[in-house]
Amino acid sequence: MADTDTGKERFATKWGLILSVLGIAVGTGNIWRFPRIAAENGGETGAGAFLIAWATFLFIWSIPLIIAEYGIGRNGRKGVIGSYIKMAGEQFAWLGAFVGFVATAIMFYYSVVAGWSLYYLVESIIAPLPQNVDEANMVWEGFQSSIMPSVFHAIMIGLGGLVILKGVKSIERMNKILIPSLLLVLVISLIKALTLEGSGAGIKYLFTPDWATLKEPKIWLEALTQNAWDTGAAWGLILTYGAYMRTKDDITISAFQTGIGNNLVSLTAAIIIFSTVFGTLGGDLTDSQVLDIMRDSGPASTGLTFMWMPQLFEVMVGGKFFAIIFFLGLTFAAFSSLISMIELATKVFVDMGVTRTKATVAVCSAGFVFGLPSAISLDFFANQDFVWGVGLMASGGLISFAVMKFGTEKFRTTLVNNEHSRFKLGKWWSFIVRYVIPVEVISLLTWWIYLSVTSFAPDTWYNPLSPFSVATVLLQWGIAIVLFKIYNRKIAKKTMLN
Repeated sequence: MADTDTGKERFATKWGLILSVLGIAVGTGNIWRFPRIAAENGGETGAGAFLIAWATFLFIWSIPLIIAEYGIGRNGRKGVIGSYIKMAGEQFAWLGAFVGFVATAIMFYYSVVAGWSLYYLVESIIAPLPQNVDEANMVWEGFQSSIMPSVFHAIMIGLGGLVILKGVKSIERMNKILIPSLLLVLVISLIKALTLEGSGAGIKYLFTPDWATLKEPKIWLEALTQNAWDTGAAWGLILTYGAYMRTKDDITISAFQTGIGNNLVSLTAAIIIFSTVFGTLGGDLTDSQVLDIMRDSGPASTGLTFMWMPQLFEVMVGGKFFAIIFFLGLTFAAFSSLISMIELATKVFVDMGVTRTKATVAVCSAGFVFGLPSAISLDFFANQDFVWGVGLMASGGLISFAVMKFGTEKFRTTLVNNEHSRFKLGKWWSFIVRYVIPVEVISLLTWWIYLSVTSFAPDTWYNPLSPFSVATVLLQWGIAIVLFKIYNRKIAKKTMLN
């Protein structure tokens, strides 16, 4: 392949597209975050009500936005900025740039998490598993106090860059290996987890609804946040892969396959972890004590995955093998998502006329440098996760805005329902994009401001140096937005010239 994008690069097969987009969607949000969030939002009798709220938002947040991203990307045939301009106009290039920057800022620290996963995979192969909390803490603290987080961060972003160098064909080939391998790992882990004595108690809790919890706004807001996290909707990543989508591929069917496939992986991961935790600890602890362990996020939300799972594998028959399998799956999930984040930023520079080689080297170098503070400091990591995780909500609103500028009905009838569509998208989608998603974005941002002022940083919410304050988010967002607004014309001109 030539060193620059010719505009004719496409995924070779529908299977390659779906696996690659599942590579975006299936990440640490499914395996690392989802089981803990489900446990945190479970009621007295179970977490089933949270699952209902979470599944609801798949259809009124994630899938509508995935449809929008596929359509914007395929129509624009450029990266996130170029395709956004084609939708909303050159005066809004800065909004497309902000969407792209949110995902890139997440990439900076996401590669650190990917590095943690790889380290624990290596650790599970070469070292004994920890036998108690103290030993697990020693492993974690020894790792964090060394240079290793930075080294593994560099390894993961470097490996991701090697995949991106060759363009979409390389992305497709890699995901055809990674995603089936990940699914195989999950199936093996699921079979093992279900054979554990006491695992049924975990599954029962996971799927039993505590209907009273549905009256709490927090459950719905947490469910929406989790769905945004684990499907990859509105990150701009699916938009980027959409630029390589074949014209004959059905956007609506692809979006439903992506969203439902992703959520099935999340449920599988939750069944594995609930079964393993209850099956291993249920004989010695009460259900409430087991749930307390699952809900304890630990430093930088590492509690369940990096602290408890290795200990649980240690007391399990064949635990060493299953620890390796578990962290192999987590590493594959993290790496496939990281690839898409690197490609998003690289594609933006390629659109501006930079060769793919130079763009990839620049993005990976910047990724390493700007990710170092998160690799070195868990406090900095937590701040970046807070700031740019909230940014995903704003991105959802901006994707919706671009579709409305183009014309929601025009988008549905011309870009989605083309002559190749086997499933015609109905007007329900237009209603969700025009009215429901803006309400969801405003509700989430209002809720987040309320929590920051009342819970996260009640005494320092106005201080930009406080890691969980309203002010730190507004300052970091503001710097990016002001710079993109100032250079809007230059960004637009550079992107659309090539």
